Formats: sequence, C-alpha cells, structure tokens
Amino acid sequence: MNIDILLGLQWGDEGKGKIVDALSPVYDVIARFQGGPNAGHSLEFNNIKHVLHLIPSGIFHPDKLNVIGNGVVIDPAVFKKEIEELGPPLNELTQRLVISNKANLILPSHRILDAAYELHKGNSKIGSTLKGIGPAYTDKTSRNGLRVGDILRKNFRQIYDDHVNDHMTILKSYNFKFDIKEYENEWFEGLELLKKFPIINTEYLINHLARDGKRILAEGAQGTMLDVDFGSYPFVTSSNTISAGACVGLGVSPRLIGDIFGIFKAYCTRVGCGPFPTELFDDTGANLRKLGHEFGATTGRPRRCGWLDLPAMKYSIMVNGINKLFMTKADVMSGFKTIKICTSYKIYGEICEELPFNNEIHVEPIYTELEGWEEDITGFREFKDLPAALKRFIEFIENQVGVPVKMVSVGPDREETIFRN
Repeated sequence: MNIDILLGLQWGDEGKGKIVDALSPVYDVIARFQGGPNAGHSLEFNNIKHVLHLIPSGIFHPDKLNVIGNGVVIDPAVFKKEIEELGPPLNELTQRLVISNKANLILPSHRILDAAYELHKGNSKIGSTLKGIGPAYTDKTSRNGLRVGDILRKNFRQIYDDHVNDHMTILKSYNFKFDIKEYENEWFEGLELLKKFPIINTEYLINHLARDGKRILAEGAQGTMLDVDFGSYPFVTSSNTISAGACVGLGVSPRLIGDIFGIFKAYCTRVGCGPFPTELFDDTGANLRKLGHEFGATTGRPRRCGWLDLPAMKYSIMVNGINKLFMTKADVMSGFKTIKICTSYKIYGEICEELPFNNEIHVEPIYTELEGWEEDITGFREFKDLPAALKRFIEFIENQVGVPVKMVSVGPDREETIFRN
C-alpha cells in the first residue's frame, strides 16, 4: 500500500497545496488525479507565494517526480503560463513532470461554452470559474473529448477544427459575443510547450513505481463537498473529488491505497453559490475573511466564511475513509474570545446530523461554544507549546469525528507546520 491520498473535506481552499509541499520530502512521487485550472493550490516559502493550477504541488522539490494523471483536464494556455512562472529551466522541469496521454484537453471553445452556459442560467448560476471545466468533462463523458495524446497525431489540427465547429454549432443558440482567436493563439503556443514534456501512459508508470516500493502521494483538487456525486449538487465541480476518484484518476487499484489524509480549515469557507449552513453575514464573518485573506486563488472572488461544520465534516470523513486529519488556518482563529462549532442541524424542528438531499431545505445549525485563544501561534513549532484553548478545540473535534488531528498549520509558510506523532 504505497499510495497515500490527500484531499479537502470542505468546499475547497483548505490549504492542500501547502500541505502537499510540506509532505513532499517523504514521498517519491506527487500525482494530481482530478480537476483542472479551476483549482488554485497556494504554497509559500522564502517569503514568496506560488499558486499552482495544474501542476502538482511537489514541483518545487527537485528530486521528486510529478505526475498529471488521466483524471485531470488541461488547458495548454494555463499550463504554459504556469511553467513560465515556476522559475527552474525547462530542461529541468521536463525531467520531473510527466503528463498522462489520457488526460482530456480544455479547448478554447470550452471556455466560451462555459461562459455562455453560466450567463444563460441567469439567477440560477452555479458559480463556475469560467475555465471551461464543465464543458470539457461533459465532452469526456459523452466520448467526444480530445486527449493530450491526440496532439501527437498528424491530423490533430483537423480533429481540433471538427471539435470546435461542433461547439460553434451549439453556441449559435446563445446570444453570446466572443472572439475565439483571443484564446486560440495562446492555446496553440501552450500546446507546443506541452509536447516538450513526456506524454505517456502514466497508469503504467505509477503502478510500476508502486510495485518497486516508491512512495506516492495522490493530490486532490477542490473539496469533498464539491464532488459531482456527493457534494451539494448542482453547486459542485464536474469531477469526483473524493478518495475513490484517485483510483480512477490515476489508474490504480484500491488495494494500493494506504493513508487517506483529510484537510480542513479551523472554520469553513465557500466560493460561489450553493448551501452553506454555518455562513456568517456579520462582523465575525468579515473578520475571518480579512484575517484569513479569503479570496479565491483562481478567481480572486471573496470567499464566504462561517464556523466549522462538523456534520459536513463527518460526512466527508465517511465517504473518503479518512484516517488522519490535517487542520489549517488555526492562526486565523487567534483573537476570537469565543469560537463556535456546529455539531448538528435542526431541520423541520428535528435535530439531525445528516446532510439534506435538497439544497432548498432550510438548515439551522446547532452550535457548541468553546473558549478561544489570544496568543499569536505563528512562531510555535511544537504541539505541546500551543495554547491550552487551541488544544481543547482540537480535542473536541477529534472526539466528535473519531479521527485524530495529526497536523496543525499555524501560518501560510511551509515551515509554519506542526506534525504530531
């Protein structure tokens, strides 16, 4: 069981990029298994912040192999920009980043379709990042997608034009103005850069490496509550963000899976539309947004903020099989005299802990109040040194969900991370 999985338990933005970067030294391979440029994984070290959208978060470790798996959807234009911003020479990056030939491509016309669909929804918008994710996954599921391996075919341009023409036919039914040339130029430039990287059957590679005893970390994007099947549908992403998605998105057997790490913030955030039972509309919510710098790494949109939701977290732990928890943004909670945690819901006058199927059902959160802590914890590096109130906060969560918290993040930098035995 040489493959561990790391994923988010909330609505994304839990800090997966930072934690993958912090864990990378003990792994040989870091592999992204789903999502696309709608993800924004932030990493900070040496006082420099980096945001990755497609490339696995182990890329800053020169001795690690990074894999973009078949479950990812790739926009070559975004890929090119990301590669150019990384810093290391191209010849170095091509030695430590490989791409699945089965990963689907996001075409320029997918981005246009995404915008047209969202505009057409009016007041029923999903909150799309407008990166073409949904239309790309739709084509994949309907067996009309273009995959990375296709770019090596001699007649690729004709295949591309045929796909775009099909999309243009769909767009004729929408009153939507666009200029596809604006996207195409940078897209084809990105395509040429993509060809410089190994484009292979990554499922063979990962299975062979696992068989040879190499340690592999599967990196998820978004969060469990955005899973297309188990999230707050229809306000979800277009892929399976749960642990089972790692097997499908990398081509590995469940028998190879070891630990499944679940990341959660000490509070909750959400970008875009959809239910959020513990959302705060007062000064406390505004303070969380300000102190936590809660603005989308991909879209820049302000995140909705609220107290920690344990019924949702228990659900995420259940469907993922989480055996270790990592808590981020503990430092943001410093200074709150009282901290609330939602432990159950009241629905139609009944107390329950299950998430409702229908997003239109009114959910009233039932809170437990805990004492907060005043100390600045960013300088702490040992769990024993943390404030007693923070330790009680962690213990309360562990007792409620039945899974140990094995890591506490006390700041955005990779060094501001405390691991527990």
